[in-house]
Amino acid sequence: MTSSDPAVVYAIEHRMVFRYERPVHLSAMTLYLRPIQDRRQVVREFSVHTDPGGTLFDFTDAFGNRGHFLDRPAHHDRFAIHARSAVEVAAATTVPDRLGTGAWTALRRAATAPEFWPMTHASRFVRPDNPVLGDFVSTHGLEPGDDPVATVRALRAKLHGTFRYTPGSTTVDSPIERILETGQGVCQDYAHVMASILRRWGIPCRYVSGYLGPADGDAVTGQSHAWVECWFPEAGWTGFDPTNDADVDARHVRVAVGRDYADVPPTRGVYQGSAASALDTRVAVSRRIPDAEAGLAFAHADR
Repeated sequence: MTSSDPAVVYAIEHRMVFRYERPVHLSAMTLYLRPIQDRRQVVREFSVHTDPGGTLFDFTDAFGNRGHFLDRPAHHDRFAIHARSAVEVAAATTVPDRLGTGAWTALRRAATAPEFWPMTHASRFVRPDNPVLGDFVSTHGLEPGDDPVATVRALRAKLHGTFRYTPGSTTVDSPIERILETGQGVCQDYAHVMASILRRWGIPCRYVSGYLGPADGDAVTGQSHAWVECWFPEAGWTGFDPTNDADVDARHVRVAVGRDYADVPPTRGVYQGSAASALDTRVAVSRRIPDAEAGLAFAHADR
């Protein structure tokens, strides 16, 4: 059963500026900025511009994500990326509170399929066998319940209530030990801990990068986001947001999926030169009800 809520169109601007203390050259970079297109999401518009400019090459990775690759050989002391998207997001499919008798058996049997192997084993940031995670699970009495969906929702609520969302408390390279030991982190950390525990319990689970749209009609927000998707028999991949203790809905715009953040960072690259770099990131997301006869105006808020 699906929600009766209408689809929503988001205009998204994602700006990144790398500044170098002295000129560098031979910059090469991959980008994951184009939202996913599937039955729930339709990408109406997408563009990426860079300064210095040049050719962008698109590719599809092992997880089905659409990414871009670029290289800029000339010297530069600044590198800017500006991605613009218009995405229509339909309401999410409603998942029942419980899957019913035999759900764990069906799930564990299906999870042995080769395609689920990457989402049931350790990756760079998702560490099911991490000893600090083991202590956390034991201390908080976390165990699978009698139904997989109820188990996931209970874990999501527990993490939301246990951790404190604290911007700047971790970095993109922080291991799960940081949030487990301090109790503070951001959405990426919440997702990595949740995925680690779910894989520990044998539930296929993947990391999702994207954006969280504003709740109000014409409001503008500036927020990248991350959450998890679990696979269940019959229901398929289903999203859960531990940062907000919520099922994924029409506010969640999916950009890429992977084992963890390391598979799908917005940017990843190298350059030649000894200069240190600093990154300034600005995101603007505006929400509008779709109008088939009206054009989509982008939000130009300088955030």
